[in-house]
Amino acid sequence: MEPYTRKVYYYETDKMAIVHNANYLRIFEEARLHFMEQLQVPYTQVEAEGILIPVVDAYVRYHHTLKYGDVFRVSMQLPEYNGIKMSFRYEIRREGDEELIATGYSSHCFVDEITRIPLNMKKRMPAAHEIMMAAVSRE
Repeated sequence: MEPYTRKVYYYETDKMAIVHNANYLRIFEEARLHFMEQLQVPYTQVEAEGILIPVVDAYVRYHHTLKYGDVFRVSMQLPEYNGIKMSFRYEIRREGDEELIATGYSSHCFVDEITRIPLNMKKRMPAAHEIMMAAVSRE
């Protein structure tokens, strides 16, 4: 999978030109959407099927800071997926010096858009389920 790469925008920073800590969760979300698009299972397709993918929990460990103008890369893994829930692991590095900026994870489940009841992707979107199963990291 291609890592998600972009530049830090000014609005993401605080008065010291350092990325505000809450923005790392947004960066994780952007990377997650990028990951799903690469799998050919974009969120738009999943949501068109009446499925939502809420965040169950998320964690960020800050190692160093990003500043305005820095270019960073988010590498990801999908260590868990069973059709009912999934989790992602993230690693953010600054381009150029490869400094480790942050690591973290997020867990998600699949629910019906109307009833909000958990559902099984294997039954609801079997082709997408197979793609996701194949993407699970075995590391």
